[in-house]
Amino acid sequence: MKKLTSTLVLFCIMNLTQAQNPFLGKYTTPHGTAPFDKIKTEHFEPALQEGMKKQMAEIYAIVNNPEAPSFKNTIVALDKSGALLNRVQSVFSNLLSAETNDDLQGVAEKMMPLLTEHGNNISLNRKLFERVKAVYSQINKLKLSKEENRLLQKTYDSFVRNGANLEGEAKVKYRALTSELSKLTLQYGQNILKETNNYELAITDKAKLTGLPESVLEAAALTAKEKGKEGWVFTLNAPSYIPFMTYCENRDLRKELYTAYNTQCTHDNEYNNFENVKKLANIRLEIAQLLGYNNYAAYTLEERMAENSNAVYKLLNQLVDAYKPTAEKELKDVQDLAIQTQGPDFQIMPWDWGFYSNKLKDQRFNINDEMLRPYFELSKVKEGIFGLATRLYGITFKKNNEIPVYNPDVDAYEVFDKDGKYLAVLYTDFHPRAGKRAGAWMTEFKGQWKDNGKDSRPHVSLVMNFTKPTENKPALLTFNEVETFLHEFGHSLHGMFANSTYESLSGTNVYWDFVELPSQIMENFAIEKEFLNTFAKHYQTGEELPQELIQRIVNASNFNVGYACLRQVSFGLLDMAWYTRNAPFDGNVIAYEKEAMTKTQLLPVMDNGCMSVQFSHIFAGGYSAGYYSYKWAEVLDADAFSLFKQKGIFNKEVATSFRENILSKGGTEHPMKLYKRFRGQEPTIDALLIRNGIKE
Repeated sequence: MKKLTSTLVLFCIMNLTQAQNPFLGKYTTPHGTAPFDKIKTEHFEPALQEGMKKQMAEIYAIVNNPEAPSFKNTIVALDKSGALLNRVQSVFSNLLSAETNDDLQGVAEKMMPLLTEHGNNISLNRKLFERVKAVYSQINKLKLSKEENRLLQKTYDSFVRNGANLEGEAKVKYRALTSELSKLTLQYGQNILKETNNYELAITDKAKLTGLPESVLEAAALTAKEKGKEGWVFTLNAPSYIPFMTYCENRDLRKELYTAYNTQCTHDNEYNNFENVKKLANIRLEIAQLLGYNNYAAYTLEERMAENSNAVYKLLNQLVDAYKPTAEKELKDVQDLAIQTQGPDFQIMPWDWGFYSNKLKDQRFNINDEMLRPYFELSKVKEGIFGLATRLYGITFKKNNEIPVYNPDVDAYEVFDKDGKYLAVLYTDFHPRAGKRAGAWMTEFKGQWKDNGKDSRPHVSLVMNFTKPTENKPALLTFNEVETFLHEFGHSLHGMFANSTYESLSGTNVYWDFVELPSQIMENFAIEKEFLNTFAKHYQTGEELPQELIQRIVNASNFNVGYACLRQVSFGLLDMAWYTRNAPFDGNVIAYEKEAMTKTQLLPVMDNGCMSVQFSHIFAGGYSAGYYSYKWAEVLDADAFSLFKQKGIFNKEVATSFRENILSKGGTEHPMKLYKRFRGQEPTIDALLIRNGIKE
């Protein structure tokens, strides 16, 4: 046998390593889904490095193409570049949110600055931008389709908005700022996850837990068992925290848990986020001003339906004026109820609101979560929501155990269109665990695009943190969790119905204040009798949800609607306060936050509580200067659903129009054009006010 040279040995080792890395070969899984059964943490770094290397080779080929710049050889070639990197990054970033651990976070800390630098190397490539600009200069002469025109405009704008026109020191500064931003957003989010996971309220005396329903106690006992403890353990995860604050009669314990929740990342430890908040706000401001904008909101809103901060504040102030009198009346009603049992000097505090407002709701409507929970068994809710999509759009779902998943909790479904053709893969991930951040979201492991006549379909994921099954009962959801499921499922429909040529314009790649329309419109079905009748059955007896209870759900649907609206508006105002600043911030975060939210505050504010240090949406989640989007889209969804109400909530003609004009179009046209094509008119706030009972 010949002796191998050291170079050949190294070459063989590298080839063997690449062959063993599942990202670097062809996926043999159903529909080319991610091979989670083979992916290990150590695969990410080399795969990301290889992805960056391949994309830079593709960029080099575009830049050095001897042919004159054209839409195809520059804009389309750029849009298609980075396929491997996108494939790896989609898995990597999604697992960081849904299935993270210290090792994966270590990879992220190392790779995020490199990935940011890679992105900068593309957006700041002078020769590449010159080619893009050469094509863009002909935009009015080229015979492009609407989608092609949109891609060209978006590509050019993206370069400009990512520093392509910067020179010299400004370009160096931009690179440094974006690199620091990627590190800080990662650190900010990790701090919240660790603070959440590190807290527990352990109780061994059941007498302290008076008022808590048996289902909540069972869940807390299961948590204690999983942690190797006696008694009951409550955490800051929503399925534990919310029922505790709603039902626990022990006011001191409610205050303790509320304080723990609202002081996350404020403590004198390594997870404190005060400095991160300042740095994140200031870096975004500096980036915006470097690019020629007064503040970060001006930069962000340029690509939103709202267009500018004046329009955002106009909406938020309209909502405050419309809803505050109702909210103040709601607070007085809850306060009066509390006084009946606690005496005339009792004052409602934030940790009392959930408890006493629930008592008032029960008194008025004789309805609460525990009364409804037995009828909302998770598998039945899933059948109902999947069935709703079947009834509206004709699509069907088939579980496929051959599709690998990243956690045993996750299920994978093949989704088929009304003609039987494969439409998408849908992953569902319902329950909290240590490696998953709080909240609920829809994301993608693969987008949709068309190439050479082939329609490459998306792989969509629904991630939530619902009430877990216990040793004695299946997962029984609260009504709010049913609404959350509907909301995120609406996002998934937006992704699954994607029908664009270019991935960057496909599915949910739309303006942030439009992306919530497909999700929020689905929430409307939660109080529709015809929908509830299709699935809401008692998990033990099979008895259908009584019509009387359904009517109570409908009657209670606007309970405390004013308070809920002001709460959302307060978050929008806080977001805008951070990002309409024209000067750097170096003050007291808590004091600044209180001032920003003053006009919406109804209850006394806890001295040391702070939202900003745990407000992932606006500091680490893409909603910077965009949290108003939820209320903006609520105006849209109320107006849009009024058409379903007018024609019938299962009306196929309306559903088909919504699919064709909203869900399938992605970002191929301006959202207001798409909305008007569906609705026949621009939206007004009136439908929302009527739906909420604020206006007749």
